Amino acid sequence: MYERKFGEVILDLKGISLSFGAMRVLNNISFNVRKGEIRSIIGPNGAGKSSMLNVINGVYHPQEGEITFRGEVRKEMKVHEAAGFGIARTFQNIALFKGMSTLDNIMTGRNLKMKSNMFWQALYWGKAQKEEIEHRKKVEEIIDFLEIQAIRKTPVGRLPYGMQKRVELGRALAAEPEILLLDEPMAGMNVEEKEDMSRFVLDINDEFGTTIVLIEHDMGVVMDISDRVVVLDYGRQLADGTPDVVRNNQDVIDAYLGVPH
Repeated sequence: MYERKFGEVILDLKGISLSFGAMRVLNNISFNVRKGEIRSIIGPNGAGKSSMLNVINGVYHPQEGEITFRGEVRKEMKVHEAAGFGIARTFQNIALFKGMSTLDNIMTGRNLKMKSNMFWQALYWGKAQKEEIEHRKKVEEIIDFLEIQAIRKTPVGRLPYGMQKRVELGRALAAEPEILLLDEPMAGMNVEEKEDMSRFVLDINDEFGTTIVLIEHDMGVVMDISDRVVVLDYGRQLADGTPDVVRNNQDVIDAYLGVPH
């Protein structure tokens, strides 16, 4: 089997521990992410997966441990700093502007790329007008890539769940992230929708070179598209390695994957 080669470690997490009062959510978690890979985080509900993503993009600040991004230790990275550094995120629960169109929702992902101030944007004149035209061109490219041309002017609140998930992915892509954090992008989807989303995740990684950190419960999807997998179990780290290594780890089988028949 062909083994993909990756770049340097772009994100390194060492000894991450996070507590809310007396509740320990993450306990001494350590793993890294290499440039250009698809890195999955799996585990049962309550394992700490979403909390781990929240640590990576600055929503939560761990009480213990060290986060190194692009070779620099980041003690308490704020959410806006993470976005500025090139870390984008989708959410377990869809977070879109339901009354706005698909195009306008994806356009909000370009905010950090806009240089003109709000005054000139409101006037829609001169540099601001030229800038918006350029950003809209990028958004149209994303709409074409995700094959959602037919719903570009549709308010997202009218769209079926699977399409809303695709729009949210488009908004994250609009920021042109270096690392894309995907929190259960296929949850609640039927088989066909999952196949489409898996294809888009692979294409984003392959065509754009985007590094992806993925949380997903569908083990078939995880094992098919991931380069490496880290397994959490109620805040503890059970395993870390390639899909083959993880699926054959007895602790993982007992705690999450189930005993094979």
